Amino acid sequence: MPKLAANLSMLFTEMPFPDRFDAAAKTGFKGVEFLFPYDFEAGLLRDRLDRNGLEIALHNLPSGDWGGGERGIACLKDRKGEFQDGVGKAIAYATALGCPKVNCLAGKLPEGADRDAAEETLVDNLRFAAAELKKAGIMLVAEAINTYDIPGFFLSGTAQTLAVMDKVGSDNLFYQYDIYHMQRMEGELANTMKKHFARIGHIQLADNPGRHEPGTGEINYDFLLPYIETLGYDGWIGCEYVPDQGFGWLKRFS
Repeated sequence: MPKLAANLSMLFTEMPFPDRFDAAAKTGFKGVEFLFPYDFEAGLLRDRLDRNGLEIALHNLPSGDWGGGERGIACLKDRKGEFQDGVGKAIAYATALGCPKVNCLAGKLPEGADRDAAEETLVDNLRFAAAELKKAGIMLVAEAINTYDIPGFFLSGTAQTLAVMDKVGSDNLFYQYDIYHMQRMEGELANTMKKHFARIGHIQLADNPGRHEPGTGEINYDFLLPYIETLGYDGWIGCEYVPDQGFGWLKRFS
């Protein structure tokens, strides 16, 4: 059976963030992930993990002014210092929480910005983050995001993301494969995961259209989730979706 982790940034949002850990456990999840832990004391979040017997799968590096619309700063040349400071902060939180993986959001390319210069900045930042996280025993992942939901996002496809990873040249940088985003951008989900399986460090899911739970859209998760297991993936699959029809779908995969 797949190991499904509740994404607490998108699920149980009707309650305060710390209480979502309790809700996830009561629903039957054994793992959780979320965008950012930084608004809370690490000790508080660790207590919620421990008292519910939950494992943490992943959280993100600090990603700029999220409320103001930023979706990462790793490709922004004038934010390198802020990015590097964020890596240190992420390591401190991930270590305190026992989080084995941290995701880097590349960010949106500013209008009129030079794409080659932005890629060079991204490569430099990923190389720095991968090295620092490796010292702490934490895996770095980077993901591609569809440009329908986030226009201008710098990494938007598998081939592009892997090419950037090749330029980084780190053995501590892996691909975070988001099924929903890649269904929107390129399809060919099963074959893509099979072809690049050795480079995939984390997987996330949602259905399309609507970014709701499996079974509400066009993606055949009854095939895809068992298929991922046949590839040998034994990590967490983050349930990063907007809930629509409850959690009945979990019974099919438990």
